[in-house]
Amino acid sequence: MTTKTETPAKPGVKPLRPEFSSGPCAKRPGWTAETALKNAALGRSHRSRPGKAKLKFATDKTREILGVPDGYRIGIVPASDTGAVEMALWSLLGARGVDMLAWESFGKGWVSDVVKQLKLDDVRLFEADYGTLPDLDAVDADRDIVFTWNGTTSGVRVPDGDWIADDRAGLTICDATSAAFAMDLPWDKLDVVTYSWQKVLGGEAAHGVLVLSPRAVDRLESHVPPWPLPKIFRLTKGGRLIEGIFEGATINTPSMLCVEDYIDALLWAEEEGGLTGMIRRSEANFAVIDEWADRTDWVDFLARAPETRSTTSVCLKIVDPWFTGLSAEEQAAEAKTLASLLDAEGVAYDIGAYRDAPPGLRLWAGGTVEVEDMARLMPWLDWAFATVKASA
Repeated sequence: MTTKTETPAKPGVKPLRPEFSSGPCAKRPGWTAETALKNAALGRSHRSRPGKAKLKFATDKTREILGVPDGYRIGIVPASDTGAVEMALWSLLGARGVDMLAWESFGKGWVSDVVKQLKLDDVRLFEADYGTLPDLDAVDADRDIVFTWNGTTSGVRVPDGDWIADDRAGLTICDATSAAFAMDLPWDKLDVVTYSWQKVLGGEAAHGVLVLSPRAVDRLESHVPPWPLPKIFRLTKGGRLIEGIFEGATINTPSMLCVEDYIDALLWAEEEGGLTGMIRRSEANFAVIDEWADRTDWVDFLARAPETRSTTSVCLKIVDPWFTGLSAEEQAAEAKTLASLLDAEGVAYDIGAYRDAPPGLRLWAGGTVEVEDMARLMPWLDWAFATVKASA
C-alpha cells in the first residue's frame, strides 16, 4: 500500500479518448460516421429486401460471435435492454413461482415490476446490499429465476453459472446488458438473455436484443399470461411464436442507422478476435484498474469479493478517512466534485457513481476502451482526489 503525503502534480498526458461512461459507452476505436454508417439502408423500409437482410445479418453475426447455440432465437426489439427484459417478464412469468435476485438498481427495478406491476403472488426476493451478492445457492430450480449477470450500478457480477441447475424446471431470465461481448455466458444455463447495443459494443441506443432458448419458446407457446400485453411485448400469435421477429421482421420500426452502427461494431469485434478478443480487451482494462487500486490507499472496489468484481462497469468507493468521516450528503457532494473536475479537464466523462449507488466512481472498462487510455487515466484520478481533499 502506498500512502500519499503530497498533492501530486497535474499529470502531463491525458487519455486520447475520455469516454469512460457506463452507458452509452465509448464507440469502437477509430469510429467515424463516414466510415461506419456509409452503407446504411437509409430511406428504405425495414421490411424491404435490403432492410430485412441487414437485420438478419446483424442477428446471424451476433450468434456467430457470442456462440449462441442453434435452436436459440435472437431478435431485435424496442426500448433497449429495458424493453427486452420487460418483454420477457410480461410474456413469460406467471406459470411458476419466481425467485428474484437483486443487488443493484436495475435488478431492484425488475423486482418492482414483478411485485408492483404484474403483482404475482408467488415471489421470493433474494436481495443484497451494494458490493455483495445474495445467496445464489438458495434459489429453487423448480421456480423461474430473474437476475442480472453483471450489476452495472454496483460493479458486482455473478462469478459463474454453476449455481444454476442443469435439470431445472423453471426458466432463467438473465439481464446481461453489460456482460454480453465481455464475459463468457454459459448458454446452456440461460433461457432468456437480454442486452443492449450501447453497452459493450458502444452502439447507438434505443434497441435491445432478446435471446430465447427452446425452453423459453415452449413456455411462450404453452402459457397465456392473465394480463393484457401491449403490442410491442407480443411474441406469439394464435399460440405460436412469431418466428418473423427472429428472422429480421421486427415488431416495430427500427432505426436502420442504428442497425448499421451495430453491424459495424460486430465486424470490428470479429476483427479483434471475436468474443475471446473482446474479453481479453476488457480484462486488460480491468487489470490496469486492479493494479492501481491495490497500491492506492484512498480507493477500493465496491465489490467486496474479488471473484465478483465486474470487468466492465468497475465501481469504486472512496475509503480515505477524510471522506468516510463526512456525512452522506457531504460525501455525495465531494464525489460529484471529483468527477466534475475530471470532466472539466477533458480527462474522463460521466464517471460518477450511479445515482442510487454509494458515492464514488464508476469506470467503464469494456472492450471499446483502449488500455493505453485507461493507464493514462489512473494518475488523473489520484490528482483529482488530492485536489478535492486539499480544497475541502
